[in-house]
Amino acid sequence: MTTAASIRIRLAQLKVCPGHPTENTARMLEMIDAARSDGVELLVFPEMAIPGYLIGDEWERGAFLRECEQCGEEIAAASEGLIVVYGNVGLDASRRNEDGRVRKYNACFVAENGRFVERPGLPYPFAAKTLTPNYREFDDSRYFYDTRKLAMETGCNLGDLLQPIATSRGRLGCMLCEDGWCGDYGISPGRMLADAGADILLNISCSPFTLNKNHKRNRVFSALAAECGVPLVYVNNVGVQNNGKTVFTFDGSSCIYDSHGHQAGDIEPFAEGGFTFDLPLQRGASFGLPINLVDDGMPTLYRAIQYGTQTFMGQCGIERIVVGVSGGVDSALVAAIYGAFLDPENLVLVNMPSRYNSATTRGIAADLAANIGCLYTEIPIEDSISVTRAQMDGLTISSPDGSVSREVTLSPFVMENVQARDRSSRILAALAAALGGAFTCNANKSEITVGYSTLYGDLAGYLANLADLWKTEVFDLATYLNAEVFNGDLIPAKVMQIPPSAELSDAQNVDQGLGDPLIYTYHDRLFASWVERWDRATPEDILAWYVDGELESALGYDQPIAGLFRDAAEFIEDLERWWSLYQGMALAKRIQAPPVLAVKRRAFGFDHREAQTGPRYTRRYQELKEALLAG
Repeated sequence: MTTAASIRIRLAQLKVCPGHPTENTARMLEMIDAARSDGVELLVFPEMAIPGYLIGDEWERGAFLRECEQCGEEIAAASEGLIVVYGNVGLDASRRNEDGRVRKYNACFVAENGRFVERPGLPYPFAAKTLTPNYREFDDSRYFYDTRKLAMETGCNLGDLLQPIATSRGRLGCMLCEDGWCGDYGISPGRMLADAGADILLNISCSPFTLNKNHKRNRVFSALAAECGVPLVYVNNVGVQNNGKTVFTFDGSSCIYDSHGHQAGDIEPFAEGGFTFDLPLQRGASFGLPINLVDDGMPTLYRAIQYGTQTFMGQCGIERIVVGVSGGVDSALVAAIYGAFLDPENLVLVNMPSRYNSATTRGIAADLAANIGCLYTEIPIEDSISVTRAQMDGLTISSPDGSVSREVTLSPFVMENVQARDRSSRILAALAAALGGAFTCNANKSEITVGYSTLYGDLAGYLANLADLWKTEVFDLATYLNAEVFNGDLIPAKVMQIPPSAELSDAQNVDQGLGDPLIYTYHDRLFASWVERWDRATPEDILAWYVDGELESALGYDQPIAGLFRDAAEFIEDLERWWSLYQGMALAKRIQAPPVLAVKRRAFGFDHREAQTGPRYTRRYQELKEALLAG
């Protein structure tokens, strides 16, 4: 084999439908035919392009695995006249995984001229993933064997297994996603493949979007290409995949890096497409431009939320959406997001006032529907909750023989929950069912963190698409959309001016400036330190920072925290109130909450795994608390 001077390569940024290998294969075959017609020599698809990646325990079904294998053979047979690289599950029926099931690898296949390219002296005609992530949403070792384990099992040197795949147009160093994110592993598959003579490094990925992740991708892969001194091709998929409790978008952002770490073109994110490039194969060739590393902003955040919402809705087969609009910012933003892509007749906004809802918020809800141009109705709940009160308050419940009895009392707090449940589990559920659609969960991350939402009430719905945004971020996104996307106050400006409020009692009267018990600018930063901080904080850390005068800088809060509380005792009371809820009842609510659309790291669900162990405070926390209160 003689390495060519250059190769015409196409990056195939495929929209992968998880768990549907036949459908994915059909689209891949279309893209192969188009590439052949265009004179493409090397066509590269993403990781797990055939089966999808986040598909739960579907990997345990033999029929599914057989279908994936058959689809892979169809792709290989279609590779006449070009080289096709793609991700699929690799099977070895003669061996077992550590769970006793058939051996499976997360694999990269290379096919040319109608057949798989063999790897002489190596156990499989595919490259298996070497570094299997087992953090955040990833759980690769549950399903897949990896090259490191295979080397130990067979007594081989890892370097002997990490060899480029020789094609008629050059030696391809095939990596799978995490193999390029090697900083914390102690080995670099990319470096080993380059040292073994790879002409190109190919990283096929199935990498979920999170805010600013592409910034880090560019830094990681640019540095790897420069370190290895060979061009690196990065191909990621688009679409939406989930692991039940958390829904992830995939942004693609596929691109090429030259041997100096400069970038040559990329594909539009969140869109299926291709990028064709005549790639020089000489080591040291320069053909890219220095990367402009820019943090993601509101445009990217909005695009991810809208794309994820629309795609997941389509995957669920839902055509109509019902949104309970309270006149607050959360439901207004949810309605605006759906209104941007749904036909007006398929979006229904419902305002459900009780005696506690102001004319202000009722007017906002009606104005919002008028601005969007969708369907709207107002369904008061005062009569129905009066029925519940009459049936329950003062009710005596007795055992059949009369020996045990008790009286039911509906407290004001319970009546607040009755209102929320009446709205969701009665009105929204019935209306969505009648229309053949679904209703939304409008909760944000601040509320879900501490359970400031009602179980079976406003925590219900088919998807919580704002539940990875703090309340302050909800306001920021709504402000951005009005200014830059809608070119006017589609979300009524009054929403930004009234205090956030559940309007479930006289103590939450927005016209009197009364609202939620959270100071969102502060509590969002506090909660983020518990949830999103990589080295996650606890009350012990918070109190230690408070004592040392470092709390503002540690949380990223730009105001004096001392001004929020009368004294240390009130600060501690507030801290313990929310921490105990976060690890207590709020956790139980999160388990029963709808799936969360993830747009940042540590979204609730599978990205933030929790056990119901109850709230706990460390010994050091108790010592700090006692010292503060005594002083």
